Amino acid sequence: MKAVQAFIAALALGTLAVGANAAQPLVSVTDHTALNWQAVPNTNGAVSFANVEGDIFGKGPYSAYVKFSKGTDNGLHQHSQALPTVVLKGTFYAVIDGKRIEYPAGAYYNLPAGLIHESGCTAAADCLLFQHQAGTFDLKPVAG
Repeated sequence: MKAVQAFIAALALGTLAVGANAAQPLVSVTDHTALNWQAVPNTNGAVSFANVEGDIFGKGPYSAYVKFSKGTDNGLHQHSQALPTVVLKGTFYAVIDGKRIEYPAGAYYNLPAGLIHESGCTAAADCLLFQHQAGTFDLKPVAG
């Protein structure tokens, strides 16, 4: 009898798991250039973004592509929450405690919340990034 109860419980849990996954929609981007690209305010067009899920400047989680024109530097700043990023094109960099780290296409980094740093795209080529955060993106300038 216990074996039958265990089987029924496992079957019920499996059905719940399949049902929970089925409720989650597929998110698929096959051509990032076809997305709705928008200029980031106050960047004179040097930085733009395309939301994939949520809204980079809204409330709550988001996923977005971000483009930087070659040679664009963000200056010294920090973020309120961790910022995981994948570099898809170009070479992005971060300067942390005076040490510059370059992230070429294919690189991944996850800046911790509150970390004071400078970042940008090298002068060699435009940069394309993909990032996701659990909440709203922010960039808080820090006096250097």
